[in-house]
Amino acid sequence: MTEVCLCSCIFMLTVVTCSFTQRPDPLAPPTPEYAHSIRIDGDIILGGLFPVHARGERGAPCGELKKEKGIHRLEAMLFAIDLINKDPDLLPNVTLGARILDTCSRDTYALEQSLTFVQALIERDPSDVRCASGEPPIFAKPDKIVGVIGASASSVSIMVANILRLFKIPQISYASTAPELSDNTRYDFFSRVVPPDSYQAQAMLDIVTAMGWNYVSTLASEGNYGESGVEAFVQISRETGGVCIAQSLKVPREPRAGEFDKIILRLLETPNARAIIMFANEDDIRRILNAAKRNNLTDHFLWVGSDSWGSKISPVVQQEKVAEGAITILPKRASVDAFDRYFRSRSLSNNRRNVWFAEFWEENFGCKLGMHGKRPGSPKKCTGLEKVGRDSSYEQEGKVQFVMDAVYAMAHALHRMHRDLCSGYPGLCPRMSNIDGKELLGYIRNVSFNGSAKTPVTFNENGDAPGRYDIFQYQITNGSTAEYRVIGHWTDHLHLNVSNDIYWVSGDSSVPASVCSLPCQTGERKKVVKGVPCCWHCERCEGYHYQASEFTCQLCPYEQRPDHNRTGCQPIPIIKLEWHSPWAVFPVFIAILGIIATTFVIVTFIRYNDTPIVRASGREMSYVLLTGIFLCYIITFPMIATPGVAVCSFRRIFLGLGMCFSYAALLTKTNRIHRIFEQGKRSVAAPRFISPASQLVITFSLISVQLLGVLVWFIADPPHTIVDYGEQRTQDPENARGVLKCDISDLSLICSLGYSILLMVTCTVYAIKTRGVPETFNEAKPIGFTMYTTCIIWLAFIPIFFGTAQSAERMYIQTTTLTVSLSLSASVSLGMLYMPKVYIIIFHPEQNVPKRKRSFKAIVTAATMSSKLSQLASERPNGEVKTELCESVDNKNLTKFLYILCAIT
Repeated sequence: MTEVCLCSCIFMLTVVTCSFTQRPDPLAPPTPEYAHSIRIDGDIILGGLFPVHARGERGAPCGELKKEKGIHRLEAMLFAIDLINKDPDLLPNVTLGARILDTCSRDTYALEQSLTFVQALIERDPSDVRCASGEPPIFAKPDKIVGVIGASASSVSIMVANILRLFKIPQISYASTAPELSDNTRYDFFSRVVPPDSYQAQAMLDIVTAMGWNYVSTLASEGNYGESGVEAFVQISRETGGVCIAQSLKVPREPRAGEFDKIILRLLETPNARAIIMFANEDDIRRILNAAKRNNLTDHFLWVGSDSWGSKISPVVQQEKVAEGAITILPKRASVDAFDRYFRSRSLSNNRRNVWFAEFWEENFGCKLGMHGKRPGSPKKCTGLEKVGRDSSYEQEGKVQFVMDAVYAMAHALHRMHRDLCSGYPGLCPRMSNIDGKELLGYIRNVSFNGSAKTPVTFNENGDAPGRYDIFQYQITNGSTAEYRVIGHWTDHLHLNVSNDIYWVSGDSSVPASVCSLPCQTGERKKVVKGVPCCWHCERCEGYHYQASEFTCQLCPYEQRPDHNRTGCQPIPIIKLEWHSPWAVFPVFIAILGIIATTFVIVTFIRYNDTPIVRASGREMSYVLLTGIFLCYIITFPMIATPGVAVCSFRRIFLGLGMCFSYAALLTKTNRIHRIFEQGKRSVAAPRFISPASQLVITFSLISVQLLGVLVWFIADPPHTIVDYGEQRTQDPENARGVLKCDISDLSLICSLGYSILLMVTCTVYAIKTRGVPETFNEAKPIGFTMYTTCIIWLAFIPIFFGTAQSAERMYIQTTTLTVSLSLSASVSLGMLYMPKVYIIIFHPEQNVPKRKRSFKAIVTAATMSSKLSQLASERPNGEVKTELCESVDNKNLTKFLYILCAIT
């Protein structure tokens, strides 16, 4: 249906002349059909679309003349056709013609104009046309267009491409860069000699990344160019990552008053996004900069402009300060010197083929051409002798090179097609009389030549040119001179010298920031704000965590802690109890004193081994007890020494062995006393196993139980060292330490000491039971005091040792407590049982003499009576005790009892 309507429109535009109408005079002015177009005859006709005029206002299709974008580019096509027609090697004997139309920078108007290009391809039905005279109508033969050069704006090219593809007419644009036109399924007959904005968007993203900006806003002019460019930038930034879009704003086609001030204020809603990516036309760029200037934001925004800004002067005129530092991009190009010479030579007399040149003349020189001029208010009259570049400023428009390249690309494609189809045939052969557009498209896509600026011209499978861009920065040098300076280029990847060539406001070379959040410090992870990956909060990796990646903290292995920067882990320092530590000096001092004292006692006993005091104390059991006391002192040194297999083995063996020796001997002694006096209550016969040999057997039997337990412990769990990282695993990893220790758990320690403590408790029970025997009988009382004191020591030891299990100083406290408790236990036994005897031996040798030997029966009887006497003394007055006691003893034994009692007291 669309094609039917389109054909109807085209048919209505056809010029019809009835038979009675005279043919137009070729010397007369152009007919209305060509009044707004340029027509140049040739063997092959190319179409051209140029924005000669701006978009009209208030319903008018066209507005003011565009000198550079319109006239310069149009003349570039005419100049290129002239060069090709003069070139004997390119399309020899074939002349190129042209049909050039004005698009007025409006897509709908350009669509109407471009219908002219397809008139020759529509079959006409003359039956629907009648002349008033009844004669058959005469149809003006339209030009057959084989290809179209243009258009400029992407929106215009898209609209025209939809028409031309229906009639298979190839199209080569010199300025349209919208990424949408790269879709070869929709715009299969469209090609362009400028790179698409997808390349430009990639180049701009690379610039933003090189500057270290990760939070930017985008601003686009409403339409295909602006919206497609921003869409390409956003899409690539999402795929690549690392750059977030704070806002995406559009400039309406018909902006209202104050619209640009609103845009500036909206951009300020995200003040950290200082970089503004602009895909906007130069009019919108100029008004945006003006709005920023009005709002005193001269130094705030960092502008990044697309090729629509490029290196143009018009957007920045009288707005140099607000535009300072702007980075712009432009397809790589060069000025065509031959075109400059050509255009400067144009005048009203030698350029009649350009129907808009007279209007350009008035606009360029500010004068009026006669009474029909376009500038009725101009007081100055044109003489026709003005000269471009002499009487007016002139600078070649940036897309001139690409216009010429587009014309040459079409010419090279036609040349190769002519060479293949008309080999050796002068001029057009019959096979090229009706050129097939699809076949010509294949030749266009395969062209490769050096263009007007000596740069390669090629097309990819989508008809796009390769991406080659120059990168500019608008700089104000010497305080007043403003200029665009090339700071790099982009060809597949960015080449940019950030440090040397780029200058910002006031000559500062440091790159200003455009980031949502400042970088986190080392040891901090990023906690990304939901939906905005470039905005985050910095959280420090606490405790034993380190920064594993930009976004995560991980726990260090158990034996490690974070390093100073928390970027990795390092081994936790390993410590042990050092000899110079106060926790070790004190127990070692006590142990040394104890060892010296014990050695002195042993030496004294050995020297006076046969004296009565030594013999009366039970030499065999005394040496066993002294051995245990010595071992209790000795164990201090393995407990403080550096843990190793040998040291750990000594700890296991001697930890409970010294106590076992001591309390096994004391238990045997107290048990012997208890059995003697219990036996004496029943009879005067001596109990069994009270001889020294029997006592040694009993003692070593008790000790063997301890040794057997240690042996089983060795077999079940051989001694080895461990590093305990949990003991001093403080909240602050800086204070964490690993403790080198023997693999002896608290349970193993309890089991090792438990048997000795059991002997100690049992010995204490017997000491309590024998507390009533005569004071000097076989050391019963000193043993009792020794056991009471020892129990107090170990009762104090238990809460101190196990109460500090969670302390950071656990190793020091427990080791010191254990060794000191062992030394104190040994010291109590040594002081209570042996020091009085040594004192007598050394200082009172006169008391170390033998006494009258008493029989066992006499001793038992005396002890029994003494016990009864003590019991009665607690129940009766002093006078009644002896009376009652004496009455209980018959006269026969009275004399014997008194003698024994006196003897033992």
